[in-house]
Amino acid sequence: MRLGLGDRIALTLMVLVPMLVVGTFIWFPTFSSIYLSLTNWDGIGGVSTIHILNPWYQNYDQIAHIYPPFYPAIEHNVFWLLFLFLLATPFGLFLAYALDKELRFGAFYQSVFFLPVVLSLAVIGFIWEIIYSPSQGLISNLFADPQHGHVIDLLGNSSRPHGLLGHILPLPVNLMAVLVAVGWRHAGYIMILYLAGLKSVDPSLREAAAIDGAGEWHAFRTVVFPALKPINIVVIVITVIEALRAFDIVYIINQGRNGLELLSVLVTQNIIGEASRIGYGSALGTILLLVSLVPIIIFVWNNFRERQL
Repeated sequence: MRLGLGDRIALTLMVLVPMLVVGTFIWFPTFSSIYLSLTNWDGIGGVSTIHILNPWYQNYDQIAHIYPPFYPAIEHNVFWLLFLFLLATPFGLFLAYALDKELRFGAFYQSVFFLPVVLSLAVIGFIWEIIYSPSQGLISNLFADPQHGHVIDLLGNSSRPHGLLGHILPLPVNLMAVLVAVGWRHAGYIMILYLAGLKSVDPSLREAAAIDGAGEWHAFRTVVFPALKPINIVVIVITVIEALRAFDIVYIINQGRNGLELLSVLVTQNIIGEASRIGYGSALGTILLLVSLVPIIIFVWNNFRERQL
């Protein structure tokens, strides 16, 4: 069937408009940042003032050797990922599995746990700032005596805990406090994903496991969890991306300083900070982009391979 002129125009617009939007707001800034990462542009002057450094990798070399916040930021991002992957994500799976049992008031519990997901991390930062407040916060009022000057300042404490806890979690106290707030939101997000996946699992698989005498844990480990493989891949990718793009909550609290350094915060500090080192910030952004591409490529490749099969 031949398409009419109106159909051709409509199809052309349906293709060109999304391509224009994606190219303008995603690909153009991305490639511009990669190019600017090879320069020392400070944002002052026009395009004619942008020149590639000699050597071109000078910004990256300085970041690796003479930029003190870089390696602590990488360490914090890695621990952010480990916390989400080892604690928040399994807890979200546990919530989903419990709610899938059709508990009484299950819809209410689901709404309560999902509520943080609809809030931005900036709003969550404000909420937990109130909870952690040294003078009026919930933590200080429960475990200290603010009226007599005995307070617990979790967000202001950038030291690392002593003793066994310091060896297990070699992180600043304020970063661990922020991770609790982040996990509060992340667990609800993972819960919804796994709850949708559990609803799609063939009930006959569970019935067959029960007939074979498999216990609850054995059936989940050998039957239910493997059936959730597509969801597991999505969860892994989302968790990695969430850890890498973490920004809002720490910037709200103290602009990512005093023990809360993250790669995304360093990018912002260099580009819109007092120094306005756009080339330097773009180099940090390019590093973050390259790291983020790893889980994305794995996810796309896995989906492509499954479709081929």
